[in-house]
Amino acid sequence: MFTVQQITKHLEDFAPRIYQESYDNSGLIVGDPAMKVTGVLVSLDAVEAVVDEAIERGCNMIVAHHPIVFKGLKKFNGRNYVERTVIKAIKHDIAIYAIHTNLDNVKGGVNFKIAEKLNLEKVQILAPKKQNQMKLTVFVPPSNVSTLIDALSKAGAGQIGDYDHCSFRVTGMGTFRGNKNANPTIGVKEQLEEAKEERLEMIFPTYLEGKIVRTLQKHHPYEEVAYYLQLLENTNLAIGAGVVGYLPEALSGEVFLQYLKERMELKCIRHTHLIDTPIQKVALCGGSGSFLLRSAMAQRADVFITADYKYHEFFDAEGKILIADIGHYESEKYTSELLRDYLKPAFEALNIYITENNTNPIHYFY
Repeated sequence: MFTVQQITKHLEDFAPRIYQESYDNSGLIVGDPAMKVTGVLVSLDAVEAVVDEAIERGCNMIVAHHPIVFKGLKKFNGRNYVERTVIKAIKHDIAIYAIHTNLDNVKGGVNFKIAEKLNLEKVQILAPKKQNQMKLTVFVPPSNVSTLIDALSKAGAGQIGDYDHCSFRVTGMGTFRGNKNANPTIGVKEQLEEAKEERLEMIFPTYLEGKIVRTLQKHHPYEEVAYYLQLLENTNLAIGAGVVGYLPEALSGEVFLQYLKERMELKCIRHTHLIDTPIQKVALCGGSGSFLLRSAMAQRADVFITADYKYHEFFDAEGKILIADIGHYESEKYTSELLRDYLKPAFEALNIYITENNTNPIHYFY
């Protein structure tokens, strides 16, 4: 049987928690990492009804997009839905794991799922993040370079977009002299030595720093490894908020809104005044994404799709872009499908279900 920790590790290989926003609370909220998992129930929200469904289905782990706990709980007496959900999960030994803004911010995550539903092409991150990459520079004997590159690549270095094992090498001459306590791999101690070396450079995500350094120390042949790390200002095109892409063909405003309604299975759309230009370049952000409007306009998108827009924020379109608010739940509801499809191939022997509960707290009266 698989453990909670094995499942959470697999999820965090896809969406590392380091990429969640500062206000967020992704991760294991309730449960023992060592607990054996009998089944997984995937949901947008981990609320009481979902815990009840997990009990009925024989699932002792819930994987939700939204964290049930955002703020610290000081009392557990069931006064609100958060406390009642946590109490019931603990009472029935059900683990609750949340994978929230970290799943929003990775390539292939929530926003890419929405883009897939809309059949968008040439999809890219709308607002890529900076300062989340480092560069390793190390000096290696030529005979050991290939082995070291392979080990570092397996640890997560050298990944640039759709390419792996990416590195830069240049040959030079290194000098060193070990003291009487040294045990040099090349040469003799207490004697100045010269050795041909290759300067090897590889980029990696900052959160992997410890793993990369441990891998380097393990696989480098020298007793003392000469290396240094640099924090990069590079924009990481694989990490960031929202996405932008293109419809296969341009549509008029009304036709596009009808297309959006059908593809996302919507009851209604709140939107700004229709613009005169055809709609083809689409920017979007699942959930509350109004903070990305300027990025969408800078990318010259024809429409920005998101949710939770306030009245006065609609004025910010200024007739230059169509804003389409499709609802928070409605924009993210396919996240459960995304998570199920990601987990299933790795845990084929495990029952993994999508909740049958509609957890949307907002209803519409027509």
